[in-house]
Amino acid sequence: MTELTIRPDEIRDAIERTLAQYAPETTREEVGTVLEAGDGIARVEGLPSVMANELLRFEDGTLGLALNLEEREIGVIVLGEFAGIEAGQPVKRTGEILSVPVGDAFLGRVVDPLGNPIDGLGPIETTERRALELQAATVVQRKEVKEPLQTGIKAIDAMTAIGRGQRQLIIGDRQTGKTAIALDAIINQREAWKAGDEKLRVKCVYVAIGQKGSTISQVRAALEEAGALEYTTIVAAPASDAAGFKYLAPYTGSAIAQHWMYAGDASLIVFDDLSKQADAYRAVSLLLRRPPGREAYPGDVFYLHSRLLERCAKLSDELGGGSLTGLPIVETKGNDVSAFIPTNVISITDGQCFLETDLFNQGVRPAINVGISVSRVGGSAQIRAMKKIAGRLRVDLAQYRELEAFAAFGSDLDAASKQQLARGSRLVELLKQPQYSPFSVEREVVSIWAGTQGKLDDVPVEDVRRFEAEFLDHVGREHQAVYDSIVATKDLSDDTVSVLNDAVDAFKKQFTTSSGEQLVKDEPVGPLDRGDVTREGVRRHVRTEDQVKQASGPVGRSGASENTPG
Repeated sequence: MTELTIRPDEIRDAIERTLAQYAPETTREEVGTVLEAGDGIARVEGLPSVMANELLRFEDGTLGLALNLEEREIGVIVLGEFAGIEAGQPVKRTGEILSVPVGDAFLGRVVDPLGNPIDGLGPIETTERRALELQAATVVQRKEVKEPLQTGIKAIDAMTAIGRGQRQLIIGDRQTGKTAIALDAIINQREAWKAGDEKLRVKCVYVAIGQKGSTISQVRAALEEAGALEYTTIVAAPASDAAGFKYLAPYTGSAIAQHWMYAGDASLIVFDDLSKQADAYRAVSLLLRRPPGREAYPGDVFYLHSRLLERCAKLSDELGGGSLTGLPIVETKGNDVSAFIPTNVISITDGQCFLETDLFNQGVRPAINVGISVSRVGGSAQIRAMKKIAGRLRVDLAQYRELEAFAAFGSDLDAASKQQLARGSRLVELLKQPQYSPFSVEREVVSIWAGTQGKLDDVPVEDVRRFEAEFLDHVGREHQAVYDSIVATKDLSDDTVSVLNDAVDAFKKQFTTSSGEQLVKDEPVGPLDRGDVTREGVRRHVRTEDQVKQASGPVGRSGASENTPG
């Protein structure tokens, strides 16, 4: 048996080859330690180089967001289940700022505040990401808001118009139809989306904060049934989610919508609602032991909403001319708009639509209080046709509300006041609109024209909405050129008004009220009786004093002198 021998030079060569191939690799990793965890919050010791809003990774793989950077410890929002996080476990930095994937692949999908799909339709394939905390567009990067965003709601488009790039607050008590208005605005973009014109298309994001899961499911079903889900993304942070997710959800939706804005597209985002986000932020701040202020909100709660809503803008042409329109929703208690969060958001936004419980209970839906609802963009965001006819609408309704309260005391009113009350009641009826039934802008113009021009004054109040629907259909059948002209020119010409006047007069002759009576009665001309004949003969043969003097003028006097004997 041969003995195996290894020569020293072979060992030397092997060691030299190994050393030649060795490349030293060292990694530096900061590791912290969990001090305590609970209620979606963790306090971490160590990690001296961590950044604000940096993602941290716990031992079980759960991510956290570094929110509080204190001298000796870090306050972290746990983004996921925190049941497996215990004191003493290690925490590592990721070096990444919180961001979400963005892109057109999100259209038609339902995602959580981290951008993960939760609708069971598979993963979302995207290549781009966008940070949640980004600087809003500067003043120089913005452009004047003057392009209308049609909501399809007559009361809003006529009196509190919304422009692309505007922030219009929808405020009111619970169960007053705030979400319905926002969903109608999304559904009204359907026709523009189907038309295929990229300049008219609006991509929408609906952010549901702190709502029941069943409510979010109903919203998705309503959008899908109306054909609006294909251009809408739903970001859902239901009531069962931790407070940190509700706090982040609006920023996630804003990041998704901003991607389209900077790509030159028009986008619309609905925050439903920011009251619940403020409550979630208050809970997170109190758990992180931040000092409370008014109503126990932290001192930076104003900045919470201002840095979110300032992202809505109409960009300059140099940046592509895209727009992001914001419809934040805020819930009030007892119609109190002077509370902390409502006043904050009112001061940030460009106007508000105030919904009133009393109007809603009276059947006025949408229950918009015209008196304190306003749009600071105003007529700049209306087409010329709407500007022409809607000017008197707000004044007429405001006067009607004042007179209505005065007339409730049973005071005697003059004829002009009674006329204002009659017209006002018909205008209120005209502005009522069922849910998920937005109007096209040309039908809105014709409808409001009929109301403000007094064409409905002789229509019974209970028949106004039926008269409106049938008249608009009549114009579509018999005078389609009217609608085409409004769409093409965005104006209401004298010729169009003349056609509408003839159309409404002709339609009234065939309209039957709910009581079975004709709106316009054609009274046949009967034969004259003997008294009428006598009066007619006397009227024809009786001459006035001037006629008598004229007959006995120079001709008469000359005749008399010729016959006088000389």
